[in-house]
Amino acid sequence: MQKEKDNWYASWFNTPYYHILYKDRNHREAALFMNALTNYLNLKKGDTILDLACGRGRHSKYLYRQGFDVTGIDLSEESIDFAKQYEKDKLKFDVHDMCVPYPHRFDAVFNLFTSFGYFENEIDNLRTIKAIKAELNPNSYGVIDFLNAELAIKNLVPSEKKKVGNIVFYIEKYVEDGYIIKNIRFTDDEIDYHYVEKVKALTLEDFESYFNEADIKLQKVFGDYKLNDFNRNTSERLILIFN
Repeated sequence: MQKEKDNWYASWFNTPYYHILYKDRNHREAALFMNALTNYLNLKKGDTILDLACGRGRHSKYLYRQGFDVTGIDLSEESIDFAKQYEKDKLKFDVHDMCVPYPHRFDAVFNLFTSFGYFENEIDNLRTIKAIKAELNPNSYGVIDFLNAELAIKNLVPSEKKKVGNIVFYIEKYVEDGYIIKNIRFTDDEIDYHYVEKVKALTLEDFESYFNEADIKLQKVFGDYKLNDFNRNTSERLILIFN
């Protein structure tokens, strides 16, 4: 069994198995989303973007190729070590806790692919919102791309099996104490592993409460990566634009 760390995300995101399980993510969809988002925000080539909780830099690398000056930060040392091989003059990666303001300001701050709501302590969600505010240049925008928790819970699949290469992942999902929890079990090289994903089931109203407390104005809410309007009954995503 793997050695446990203080937080589930510090343990799970820092393993190669996380990237194996999610290796088939839709890169074309991500690219179209980045194009739509940067166009909507009227970002110009050379503008600075902070990719908050960037993982191995999937979005960061694409944004750099589109002409932006990108900094990707993540708590996972393994992910940042991997991403650093792609560093350029205007593409940088750094290990950093997103609860704490990064010591630079940017023309946009992106928090993508449900990289929010992991924390055990409620105050850390608000700290992250306040950190984003501190990282923004005047008249710039923050973006949080979160799941539509209400629809996700309604459509929750309790168990599934996914084979990736020679590894079979057994995945169990359920809701407990306001969190959407995913148990992930598998065996590799005759060793049994168990990891957990735990995301707070935050609603639009929860985010509005954070924004009010942080003195942030919510400007727009989208419901998918094509930037259609949010509908709590049908939208898969909850994409928040604020400053």
